Amino acid sequence: MDKSIKTFLKHTAKDYHNQTVNPPVVRASTIIFKSMQDIRKTQKRGSKDPTGYHFDYGRMGTSTTFTLQQMLKKMENSYHVFLTPTGFGSVFLSIFSVVKPGDEILVADPVYSPTRLFTQDFLKNFNIRTIFYNPHDLNSLKKNITKKTKLIFVESPGSNSFEFQDLSKIITIAKKNKLFTIIDNTWATPYFFKPINLGFDMAIVSATKYYSGHSDVMGGSLAVNKRTFNLVQKAYKITGLRLGPDDAYLIIRGLRTLDIRLDKHQENAKKVASFLSKNKKIKILYPFNKGSFNYKMWKKYYSGASGLMGLKIKTKNKQSVIKFVNSLKLFGYGYSWGGFESLALHQDKQEQGNRKYSKLNKNEHLVRLHIGLEDPKDLIEDLKKSLKHIK
Repeated sequence: MDKSIKTFLKHTAKDYHNQTVNPPVVRASTIIFKSMQDIRKTQKRGSKDPTGYHFDYGRMGTSTTFTLQQMLKKMENSYHVFLTPTGFGSVFLSIFSVVKPGDEILVADPVYSPTRLFTQDFLKNFNIRTIFYNPHDLNSLKKNITKKTKLIFVESPGSNSFEFQDLSKIITIAKKNKLFTIIDNTWATPYFFKPINLGFDMAIVSATKYYSGHSDVMGGSLAVNKRTFNLVQKAYKITGLRLGPDDAYLIIRGLRTLDIRLDKHQENAKKVASFLSKNKKIKILYPFNKGSFNYKMWKKYYSGASGLMGLKIKTKNKQSVIKFVNSLKLFGYGYSWGGFESLALHQDKQEQGNRKYSKLNKNEHLVRLHIGLEDPKDLIEDLKKSLKHIK
């Protein structure tokens, strides 16, 4: 990318044919041609250039989805980007593309709970074994590699508990053992970290979150390198995981302001974290404490931090934590995050999943906050009033 990402997001994907700043929404199931010869020519061009705009059927996309793919491809600095209807669709596609019965996979212990259920329970039915590793002790990763191991699945930072990992060491281990590597990079997006540049084979982003930015669309992206492209493309065609053009358009529109929004999310989150750090009952799960391992790993690989953080609250009174959350006025209560609005969610053990390493100790409670684009002074004042309920 020659221009900075800030300029790129404002100037890319203009449609001079239709004389519009944003590309039109093109909906199609059937792609029509002038003749059978034209169909064959398009299919031939598609065989020679499978990443190009050579569709013969609507399941493979339209000009709208292709525009989004090209934008994300440049942002990720990847060989290609596949689009899926949800973020978890990209998780499924990435793993499904490279595993087969009899394989083993290594997964970071604090992954997104649906990812944990898919790998731990669902894949077991297909004779694929999942082993979870300690994100802060990569010996637990190395010692579980066998001849059957096929891939390492990373989520950084860890879902809800926000563990940052030594990513280059994981890449080194994987390459030494000829393993595929996948990372869920939704928290940072390629605006703050580009996994393909570091050496990951595949990088997932839930477009539902910061790409969209307005909490009104779902989607996922899977950036791949050349090594994995053919495997993923084959699985993509078979599964029919297609992002609709209307959703693609909304994500394109959201991307125009990704940099502005993420910079502001980060600015607000740092101010909120600074305020919360003064409370002795709360441990901030965010790259805030400069002496911590998590901070060092974040600083090593990331150029910034987004608006999502965790609060580990120590108290014997669980109901007081729930009362703290319920009394917040400027934070909505609901799943997902990455929109313009602030959100709060008490995380119980079931939502964390049956973790082996990243467990809460007795009398510890986890609250997840997404710090939105409101005035941070108002958010801090709201938190200040609500924290009085924690006993």
